[in-house]
Amino acid sequence: MRALLLVLDSVGVGGAPDAANYGDEGANTLGHILERMPELRLPNLDSLGLAELVPAHGSYGSYTTYKSSYGKMTERSPGKDTTTGHWEIAGVILEEPFATFERFPDELVRAIERDAGVQFIGNYPQSGTTILAELGAEHVRTGKPILYTSADSVLQIAAHEQVIRIDRLYDICTVARQHADRFRIGRVIARPFTGPEGNFSRTSRRHDFSMEPPDTILNAISENGDAVIGIGKISDIFAGQGITESFPTDGNAEGMLCIAEKWEQLEAGLIFTNLVDFDMLYGHRRDVAGYGQTLEQFDQWLGEFMTKILPADLVIITADHGNDPTYRGTDHTREQAPLFVLHNNESRALGVRETYADIAATLGDFFELPVGWPVGESFLSKSDSERSEARPFKASN
Repeated sequence: MRALLLVLDSVGVGGAPDAANYGDEGANTLGHILERMPELRLPNLDSLGLAELVPAHGSYGSYTTYKSSYGKMTERSPGKDTTTGHWEIAGVILEEPFATFERFPDELVRAIERDAGVQFIGNYPQSGTTILAELGAEHVRTGKPILYTSADSVLQIAAHEQVIRIDRLYDICTVARQHADRFRIGRVIARPFTGPEGNFSRTSRRHDFSMEPPDTILNAISENGDAVIGIGKISDIFAGQGITESFPTDGNAEGMLCIAEKWEQLEAGLIFTNLVDFDMLYGHRRDVAGYGQTLEQFDQWLGEFMTKILPADLVIITADHGNDPTYRGTDHTREQAPLFVLHNNESRALGVRETYADIAATLGDFFELPVGWPVGESFLSKSDSERSEARPFKASN
């Protein structure tokens, strides 16, 4: 049995009941992009039930039956970052959020500097492109790596590849990870860049060093003898735990090619993929047009890929958080995630799920694990008497 879990990084659909607590009231990544770009055509997502999730979106097809089951998911864990969203998808609900900082404590910074043999510049929150404009030249001149953060629980270290070798940057980040656990920092991220002053650009050799998660559904599936193949940054997010094979990729195009290739080769197991360009290239940069065009490219690929899905396969398409490019600031937005499920040619309204962990429970059900996943509720088809009630949709602005 084959399964694909595909995370469209940051493609939220608004509606989080606690969005106001995060300063994100009214954010709706997908809804606002479609509103700003009425010419955008997403026929394959339309065929899965997109208009049911974004009521203001007028589908350009006529569907008496959609090709998937569809719904939305509410994140139960506190936070709106990549690690929190992916861990909950894999069945781990956090009771307290990862820590965020306006400035990292001197105790932490000095410990990393001492053990890694470096001295940092920076240590303040900033977007990835702006920090290079502000401190890139000083870094090149002094050789001191750039330390910065964002609204997420991330400790980021940037260095020019011709100033600090990539393996050396990874070593510095490994030391940082060892100290970051004590401060509950979700990810340490190596951010290599190249280019001359005034034209610095980040390279594809980014690497995430995540806090090691508790056991997830990925561990349960792999320990049951099935393959768990991570594509993109999945292995990084889970610190390699529960992953049997990993294929890092340079953006969506390479990721989609890798999905298709591994899917054809897979006889049994799970492919877990994150397509990062939506978030990294367009959400944080508040580029509505770029985000929309990338959705269109994904939709075109999806149409071809759907011809390779057999009825017995399970394909789940969702997101980990929002990043509304029409919203103020440059950070993630607290939103519900879309949910499309292709399995056995079924088309059902799955309602609003109370946790992303319903995906983990569903995977446990699909792979017939000896012990069901204890968090979340499977949305595989059951008799009406067994099926739990799902709350009806409420339109989001």
